[in-house]
Parts: sequence; structure tokens; C-alpha cells
Amino acid sequence: MKQYPRSAAFILLILFCSFSLEALDVGLLLDQNAEVSDRNEYEYTGALVPRLSGLLGDNGEFLFSAILSYGTDSGIFVPELLRTEITMRFGIGEYTIGRMPYRDPLGIIAEGFFDGARVSFNTTAGTLSAGCWFTGGLYKKRAFITMTDDEAQSYNTEMDYNDFFNTYFAPRRVFSSLSWEHPSLGGPLDIKLAILGQFDLSGAGLYTQYLSAKVALPFRYFIFDAGGCYEMIEHSSEFRMALAAEMGLTWILPTSLENHISLRGRYSSGVIEGDLISIDAFLPLSTIPQGNVLETKLSGLSVVSLSYLSRIHHVLSTSLSATYFMRSGLESYTGYPTDAGSGDYFLGAEFFGRFLWSLSTGLQINVGGGVFLPMLGNAAPKADLLWRVNLNVVFSLF
Repeated sequence: MKQYPRSAAFILLILFCSFSLEALDVGLLLDQNAEVSDRNEYEYTGALVPRLSGLLGDNGEFLFSAILSYGTDSGIFVPELLRTEITMRFGIGEYTIGRMPYRDPLGIIAEGFFDGARVSFNTTAGTLSAGCWFTGGLYKKRAFITMTDDEAQSYNTEMDYNDFFNTYFAPRRVFSSLSWEHPSLGGPLDIKLAILGQFDLSGAGLYTQYLSAKVALPFRYFIFDAGGCYEMIEHSSEFRMALAAEMGLTWILPTSLENHISLRGRYSSGVIEGDLISIDAFLPLSTIPQGNVLETKLSGLSVVSLSYLSRIHHVLSTSLSATYFMRSGLESYTGYPTDAGSGDYFLGAEFFGRFLWSLSTGLQINVGGGVFLPMLGNAAPKADLLWRVNLNVVFSLF
């Protein structure tokens, strides 16, 4: 049995000797996060993030990153692999295997790191990509998959080393994507298209397919973008459809440093029963929180936000946002704040501000705080307000 560690060490030594040590890029981050909110008196999370990257011959590169985090809420250390991938280039394309980032054109279906493979081709007609990924090897808090009530309950269950395999991993789902992007179709028009299919391996019998598109058109100091998503949901041999859409306008102020104002609206369908057609609540693969304080799921929800970002100095920037939340369907959105049997749609407004101070390449300080006010809506006007203050400090040790 003692021969196995020696054999593994010998194989690793050969792999590292296959490329020049001078081509290696090694880094180590210390990420500290402290938060005070209405939901907890005080919460601290610390994380150590090592990173290693380098070249593989003349046509390839690799990246390895991991994280070891500790939180006062759980009281345990949690290890994870972050972005860990190998990329090889060939002719007009490249392929990547490992744990890699993925984001759909609208950023509302799936976003984060996923295990799998992707191939891309760069042509004069745009970039064509195809990939397939698995979610069951991810840490559940990072993947944030809550498509069913059982998955939501599993997500909220703390990780337990005595029951590691049942409390650490995300739900077992496979999804594939075929996407096309052209940055200058017909002039400055940027267009993105994607077809995504999600297949359930956990036994819940829930399958979803998505067709999404987004276009962006810059003109002078403005950028207009709009997109939509059509979803087909199959659950227990029943087929239903759902919809989502997004529209935004960004005004880039003519200043020496970055300053812009953005107005954005986002819609996801709720349950609508009709004689000719029925629409279900939009159901994303990843739960991508809406709002910095409310942090609610985009399902049966509509959001309108106005934000302002200003770079005051080369090392200091600030942002302010005001966001209003509405239910798209009375029975579709059941999160906070809603009263039992409430027949009203308006949930309330959130206000949030943030300061980002990059003192140097090795130190970054991020301070943010905000409040959600349900009394500015009619769904549950007497509900308690939510508030949050957050401090994040990132040290680059080397």
C-alpha cells in the first residue's frame, strides 16, 4: 500500500517537469468577509484561495484554483475546487475540460462553475460554442440549485462531515448548451443566442429546455440591450412553458473616469391558466439572487432597477442602486414578503450602496450596505424591513 503515494508523487513530478517552472504563475488570496444584518447578529467568513496556472506546450494552458473557507454560522471548514481547467487551441478553435465558468446570454438561467467540456470555433460569422456539464460534483452552496422543494431543503441543510456525501454535493443534473455570438453583426449590433437543455439524474423527473437571445446596440453615449427566454418544462410527463425577458438602457457619462447610469427591467412569468394556453412560473437551473438585501429567486417575479456607478478616483469607486420588486403571479412567488392569501402584487423597494477601494494590486476593500422596505408595497406592508451591512477585504499574499 505504501507504493501508491510514491507512484502518485512520481507521476506529478513528471507532469510538472513537462513544462518550464518559469512559466508557472502561483497566487494565494486571503478573502475576509464580515456581515451584520437583521437575519443574524454577526457573521464572519474567511477563505484561503490558492491558484496555479501555466502553459502546456505552444497551444495550451492550465489553471488550478481552490478554496478553503470557514464561517461562524456553520463553524466548520469547507474545501472546494474553483476554476480548474485545461484549454488547448487548434486552428480556429479551442476546447476546454475541467471545472469552468458558464453564463447564459441573459444571466438568469445558469451562472457559475460547472464540471464538463466545451469546444469553441471563432469564425468570420461569429463564435460558435458547444458544451456539456454536470452539477453533482459541486459544493451545493456554490452551485445554488433549488429547482424543487427537496433541493431547496437540501441547500438549507448545513454540511455535516458525518454525512458528507448527502450534505456536501449539489443536485445531480446534466445540462448542455449550444451558443452563437457575434460582436458586430450588421455594424455595432452585438447578438447572443443559446439553446440549453437540462436533464435530471436525481430522480425528481424534472427536465427543462431553454431558448434565449440577447442583443445590444451602442449609440453615442448610450447602450440599449434587450433579450428574452422561452422555457419548456417537463415534470411527471406533463409539459408546460414559461417565459422571461430583460431590457436595459445605460447612459455612459462623458467624464474622464468611468461614470454611468443604468435603468433595467427584468420579468419572469408566473402561473397563468388559460383556455387556449397555460404558462408556468419561470424555473432557472441556478438560483441567481435578485437584489443585494432581499436576494430572492427569479421565478414569478419582476424587477425594475435604477443604478449609478461612479469611479471617483483610479483606486476608489462607488455605486448606488434602487430596485423595486413585483410578483408576476400571485401563486408563483411565495418568498418574503407576502401575507397569506394576499391578492396584491407589489413587494417593496430596496436601496443599496457600495464603496470599492483598491489600495494596490495586493489589497482591496469593499464596503456595502442597504435596506429593503416592504412598507413601500402592498403585498405585506406590515412586514419587518430587511437590512444588511457588509465588509469584504481581499489580500493578495503573492
